[in-house]
Amino acid sequence: MGFNCGIIGLPNVGKSTLFNALTSTAQAETANYPFCTIESNTGRVRVPDCRLGILAEIANSTKISPTYLEFVDIAGLVKGASKGEGLGNQFLANIREVDAIIHVLRCFTDDNITHVGNTLDPVRDAEIVETELMLADLSGLERRAELLMKKLKAGEKDVGEDLNLVERLLQSLRAGSPARDVVLKDGEEQQLHMMNLLTSKPVLYLCNVEEEFASTGNEMSKRVAVYAENQGAKILCISAQIEAEVSQLENEVEKAEFLETIGLKETGLARLIRAGYSLLNLITYFTVGPNEARAWTLAHGTKALRAAGRIHTDFERGFICAETISFADYKNLGGEQAAKVAGKMRQEGSEYPVQEGDVILYRFNV
Repeated sequence: MGFNCGIIGLPNVGKSTLFNALTSTAQAETANYPFCTIESNTGRVRVPDCRLGILAEIANSTKISPTYLEFVDIAGLVKGASKGEGLGNQFLANIREVDAIIHVLRCFTDDNITHVGNTLDPVRDAEIVETELMLADLSGLERRAELLMKKLKAGEKDVGEDLNLVERLLQSLRAGSPARDVVLKDGEEQQLHMMNLLTSKPVLYLCNVEEEFASTGNEMSKRVAVYAENQGAKILCISAQIEAEVSQLENEVEKAEFLETIGLKETGLARLIRAGYSLLNLITYFTVGPNEARAWTLAHGTKALRAAGRIHTDFERGFICAETISFADYKNLGGEQAAKVAGKMRQEGSEYPVQEGDVILYRFNV
């Protein structure tokens, strides 16, 4: 099971520059003209986690395997995308395939880089894209409602609950609110997920600012913050140009020294990865041994049985228990055996919801 964030926005806001910095490659072409990106680009990004190195050192692991988050660079949307403008149908289809949305907004001034709207207004830009996503959802739901009505009239009573949800979603969209704002009843979360609506996906507004405002934001990003708060969303300020420069440095020491000279403690990309994790409601847990210390990504609330299956189907098929130690106990006591002696190792069953930072050894028999 993979987890990915789609990077979207109007053309020429810095999406591809940001994506290239994230993946430290030149995989996504960057240029000063609209629709430079046509096909979506995908990159897996290592999730920075200092805990993994600590665990590996304690266990004398010969290999360290981090967990990854996937980012997808999606071509710029324009007004009319929901009706196919600017290859909009293709780009909207790419958005449907991601789990969450990173909406990049241009909050920097540069006369050398054109803006598709000719003037700078990140809130207007956000509204343009959000409106196109809502119009696309509205069109699809209207067709779905018509089909469900026909089935209901034909005597298929089991479609009533689906129709009720669709009608509430349509009411929200027609009022100018995204699908994510609809209050769901018990059991409707899976129904909504199956509809794969664009505006049901969680969103983070990423303000691309000038270098001097990377840590504080600027007046434009402050306006976006107000807009995001009204949307129930969060924002993050990053200078894509800084991130591009940092990504070209060869080692972590050089990167740290460069960041220190401009008053930053960490890269914006590290903050973005954490924000993406939070946006997708993910957790990290660990498996540790002499051969390998490895981090694993799970959706919050995932049960131990399913988590075991992520590693190997035999773990799930022959599951006995999950011997679990918290990261803090593993670190403070000095490893698995010491934690076991101190009574800090727990034997959890298949229904145990894996917790952030758990160190787990699966017992199984096939």
